[in-house]
Amino acid sequence: MKKLTYLPFRDAYFKSQDIVLPTVLEEFIDISGSLGRVIAKEIKCVRNMPPFNNSAMDGFAIRYKDIGKKVKINSTIFAGEIKKPSLNNCECYKIMTGAMVPDDADTIVEFEICSDIDSSFVTLPEYISQGRSLRIKGEERKIDEVLIERGTIITPNHIALLASQGITNIKVYKKISIAIVSTGNELKEPWQNASEYEIYNSNTYAILACLKSYNLDGQYMGVVPDNLNDITNFLDSLKIFDVVITTGGISMGEADFIAQAYQKNGLEVAFHGVKVKPGKPTMIGKMNNTYVMAMPGNPLTALVNFHILSIPMILKLQGANEYNHDFVYAKNKTTFTIQGSKSNIILGDLSSGEFSATLNNKYGSGMITPLAKSNSFTIFLEGKNSVKKDEVIKVIKFNDNMSKKIIDIFNL
Repeated sequence: MKKLTYLPFRDAYFKSQDIVLPTVLEEFIDISGSLGRVIAKEIKCVRNMPPFNNSAMDGFAIRYKDIGKKVKINSTIFAGEIKKPSLNNCECYKIMTGAMVPDDADTIVEFEICSDIDSSFVTLPEYISQGRSLRIKGEERKIDEVLIERGTIITPNHIALLASQGITNIKVYKKISIAIVSTGNELKEPWQNASEYEIYNSNTYAILACLKSYNLDGQYMGVVPDNLNDITNFLDSLKIFDVVITTGGISMGEADFIAQAYQKNGLEVAFHGVKVKPGKPTMIGKMNNTYVMAMPGNPLTALVNFHILSIPMILKLQGANEYNHDFVYAKNKTTFTIQGSKSNIILGDLSSGEFSATLNNKYGSGMITPLAKSNSFTIFLEGKNSVKKDEVIKVIKFNDNMSKKIIDIFNL
């Protein structure tokens, strides 16, 4: 049987992204259903923001030359009211927040800093800046300026921006299709009864949840028995999907048929075998037009490597321009050891600028509890045997925002 050749983990990380060509399929959708979708065409400003000069405060709209004077209140302007310029010498408008400011006023003075206010007159303060609390037409954005770039993942804030422009239909990339498959006769679904010699299928539901956290949808295709012919035929039927994600069956053991079945289906392997702990048997490639992400079977290993390697690939394929993991610097709280002969992925908890390795980095790849105890991870390249207390390291948070920039997330 062919022996795996282990690729350095840093090389595998960037190579997995390099093989991806973003989707070009587009569609128009209503903004009410656009959360998490990816913009396919840049959106420009269609009206000035704000569309007219308006007041940022409740106060008096004045001519700056009248500061320090006692002025007459010409009239009151409410939000939504259109008021033509009508100020005479030493006059002002009483104005409400958001109301349009006529062209003959250039400064807003809030009620609280004025004196001698009555129904007809007010004394203005002497020391204020010209243009105070006045929102100028187009100061935020002008017509034809880019509002949202192509490749942007839509957030609630973007939807607010679009609605403020009266934009209700936008062009987005069509959602890519993702199939998820598990392998192993010993697997049972969570709603089934499992004997003490069987295990529940946790990988699929963790991966589905991970996808959902990035506004991606996966379709669970079931558990495939460890039979080469059946798996080969089954994988062939999945070529209609943009992405196929499998867990288990890639270690090249006697009963591990997934890798062989992929090869029979014409898989072009980018790499099979990574020099990392955990996740050595991980395999990435392309089967016709379908991207294949074959993760190990152990739950901790499957989910961690899926998050690190697959999520950037899938976001890039979906057309997003933010698909690179980012990191923060943190102090390591307690000294722990690692295996220097390979890269190491270390789970941990990031809190108040400090990183605490989960269970002091003493856990197995088949465990699930360490995942639930961790909100972040850090990656050390080979050649390092321990991480010292107070050492400043790069830490990546699970399900954190992604970056447009290509970032080296690895610790040396």
